[in-house]
Parts: sequence; structure tokens; C-alpha cells
Amino acid sequence: MFLGHFGLAFAARKASPSISLGALFLACQFADLLWPTLVLAGIERVEIEPGATTFTPLDFVSYPYSHSLVALILWAVIVGTIYMMATRAPAAAAVTLGLLVLSHWVLDYVTHRPDMPLTMGGPQRLGLGLWNSVPGTLATEFAIFGAGIMLYLRSTAARDRIGSIGLWSMVAFLLVVYLTSSFGPPPPSPTTVAWSVQAMWLVVLWAYWVDRHRTPVARRF
Repeated sequence: MFLGHFGLAFAARKASPSISLGALFLACQFADLLWPTLVLAGIERVEIEPGATTFTPLDFVSYPYSHSLVALILWAVIVGTIYMMATRAPAAAAVTLGLLVLSHWVLDYVTHRPDMPLTMGGPQRLGLGLWNSVPGTLATEFAIFGAGIMLYLRSTAARDRIGSIGLWSMVAFLLVVYLTSSFGPPPPSPTTVAWSVQAMWLVVLWAYWVDRHRTPVARRF
């Protein structure tokens, strides 16, 4: 999943208005921000296999340290604790970030074929395989992403043009990246994939920048 992760981060901004959207983006995509570094280091492995699923040619051969359930539970605790210590935020904020880190495994479990590891060393692999249905994948991704943006818009208001134009340009960028990677030709190599995913750090910074130009508001549904 891709857009769905960001959708949860947008939605979480309403539940935790004290946390910047950038921090929420970092938490929801923590697994995918860590993963390419481990691939480039040779610690985890991905291969290009057209037909691996209907939706993506990526074959995630091994990624226990970035995507296993046990690893993400540990990363959730670490991320939440570091954030609370660095910002002196209340425990509720740390819990929100930790849950977002952990949510990555849940959403990927829904979309991936059975390649999601439970532990960092065991053989168990799970996945419901939504990626084998292109319409189902698109409907799920866009539904979560759209709902998240709607909640974000209900909970924040733009203070200036950056808060408005910056937000919608970021949303457009994410949509273009998603559609291009989903329907474009297979990437030439695993290294290309890893370096491309590293660019998501720029989206995290973008979210910090946009959110600084928006103000939390209290609105009822």
C-alpha cells in the first residue's frame, strides 16, 4: 500500500492536533523509509518479477527488520519514545505515532501476497493479496487517502497560500507518484527502486513545511 499510509497520517492529525503532519508522515511510512537503506546495504532484498502480483512487479524476498510485525512493534515503541523525549509531548502523542508505525504492517498485510513476516527470523509469512485485484487495490487506496484528506481539511485551516497551494501540490505529487509507479514499466533494478523510495524523505519535509502554514481548528462533523 502507498496512498493508504498517507491517508491514515492525514486522519491522525485530527486526533492529535499537536503533532505535525510531517511527524505523522514519518511514522506512517517509517517501514518504507527504513527499507530502501537496508536494501542498499544488502541487509534486505527485493527483486523485480513481473507478474509477482497483478498490481506490482516487486517481489519482496526478505525484509524482516523493516516490515515484520515484531520489528514494527519495536520500532513503534522506539519512535514514540524518542518523540516524547525530544518534544516533551504527552504520552498520547507518542502512542499515536507508535500506532501509525504499527499500522504500516496492518495495511501491507491487506495488500501484499503472503510475504509479510511475523518475526525477524521465523518462516511465517502472511498477506491477504489485495494486490491481485487492480480495481480492489485502487478503490481501497483512494478511499483511505480521500477520507484522510477530508479529515485533515476539517481539522486544519490554511493561514496563507503555502498552507493551501502547498497542500494540494503535495497531494497531487503523491497521486502522480502512485499512478506512475503502479502503471508505468517495471523498474530496471532493485537498486533503482531503493533510491526512488528514498525520495519519500522529501515528502516528509514537505509535510512539515505545509503544516506550519496551517492552523488547527475545532469543527464538528
